[in-house]
Amino acid sequence: MTLAVRVIPCLDVDQGRVVKGVNFVDLVDAGDPVELARKYSESGADELVFLDITASSSNRESTYDVVRRTADEIFIPLTVGGGIRTTTDIDMMLRCGADKVGINTAGLANPELISQGANRFGSQCIVLSVDVRRSPQHPSGFEATTHGGRQSSGRDALEWIVEATQRGAGEVLLNSMDADGTKAGFDIELIQSVRKCVNVPIIASGGAGELAHFTPAIQAGANAVLAASVFHFGTFTISDVKDELRSNGFPVR
Repeated sequence: MTLAVRVIPCLDVDQGRVVKGVNFVDLVDAGDPVELARKYSESGADELVFLDITASSSNRESTYDVVRRTADEIFIPLTVGGGIRTTTDIDMMLRCGADKVGINTAGLANPELISQGANRFGSQCIVLSVDVRRSPQHPSGFEATTHGGRQSSGRDALEWIVEATQRGAGEVLLNSMDADGTKAGFDIELIQSVRKCVNVPIIASGGAGELAHFTPAIQAGANAVLAASVFHFGTFTISDVKDELRSNGFPVR
């Protein structure tokens, strides 16, 4: 049986507010995270991703508070990422009500974190979140970046994704920095390249702007599609995306 395609809104949270920008800069306020989470949960989202994009140590308590309040309001799986540096951070997020934790920059700095997290909490809790940029210097043509796409890691993105899944990451949140916020469509070549390398579920992120963009991402090998601004600013609804996928022969919930 083919699993249903998941449609996932993403809440980028900065100091307790949902924001959206292009390539992670020029951020615009998009609302209250708890309110938006409730709205999306009620309107058919399959899961929610919550990324703390400031994630400085100074505001961890406010992040925990928002995660707790969000988890109390919704009845769908919640993945939380941003500032996860230790297994203690993973434990805290899961205790606050997250179902899964996204590991990005800290995983590149310390790949053991993924192994330790998977061993202690199970692969189903560990999501490899990777911000990928095209880079002709790397064998695959793609590089894994750090710090929200602002810094180069020096690692080939596909090599890193393979290593991280071998270490126990149970899912890949694949964000194209080149496509992020452009509304020009998902990076299909990137999705296809990753699908050839790993068997775990892939969440395609970055570039959604029209309903017609979602089906090609699933055809390329993604199991779920993630978007932010098109949902926050009402370009279309989660139901619209599901109708589009269904009409192209993909099962949705």
